[in-house]
Amino acid sequence: MSLDGSSLAAGGHRLEAVWHGAAPGDAPTMVFLHEGLGSVSTWRDVPAELARITGCGALVYSRAGYGASDPVAPPRPLRYMHDEAELLPAVLDAAGVRRAILIGHSDGASIAILHAGSAPAGLLGLVLEAPHVFVEEISVASIAAARDAYQGGDLRERLARHHRDVDGAFWGWNRAWLDPGFRAWNIEDSLPRIRVPILAIQGIDDPYGTLAQIDAVERGAPGPTERLILPDCGHAPHRDQRAATLEAIARFVRTAAGS
Repeated sequence: MSLDGSSLAAGGHRLEAVWHGAAPGDAPTMVFLHEGLGSVSTWRDVPAELARITGCGALVYSRAGYGASDPVAPPRPLRYMHDEAELLPAVLDAAGVRRAILIGHSDGASIAILHAGSAPAGLLGLVLEAPHVFVEEISVASIAAARDAYQGGDLRERLARHHRDVDGAFWGWNRAWLDPGFRAWNIEDSLPRIRVPILAIQGIDDPYGTLAQIDAVERGAPGPTERLILPDCGHAPHRDQRAATLEAIARFVRTAAGS
């Protein structure tokens, strides 16, 4: 494992990163890919708890421009999730990860899909929380509402607890999604190339996406796809329905890891 304290170097950036549990040579590694406004800290204690109950390692990192990672000045390219998926092998290599189970939330789930669509060696499974595979009107409306909350509410203050460059993190994400050109963004063509099992998790009350995303994943991926649809749950199942979500993820990870 080549983490240097609380960071690793990949893609010309120093990325905030932490490790929990077993070393890469001792067990598969769960790799946590955060949401569009997420970071290491927004996962809270979920990675450590899943490492404890599964016996696997857990790599949690903040992408460039988020958390305590090197800042990235907006605007972000509209293909920023593709770019992050292409960088992921360098992140895994820097951390010494050889056998991975990707656990992605929102944008992170989309990045996981794109990476898995390249049929990488050593990938054992995907956990997709609230994934996006195409743009829905509900997503655009909620992201526009987030812009208003950032400018006139307390959203900026709340996000500043998690990001060194909070304006760069927010506007890089928000302006990309609200760019008219982003309406054509679609990664369904990656799904047929995925060769590992999938656990897809969606909250019924998610303001950023609907069950149509999970339907598309199940329809497009050729391998086994398990669905977990949660009532009374918004965009973050690991926070809104913690017990049910962690139980399902732990069961899936143990099976994918062969333990």
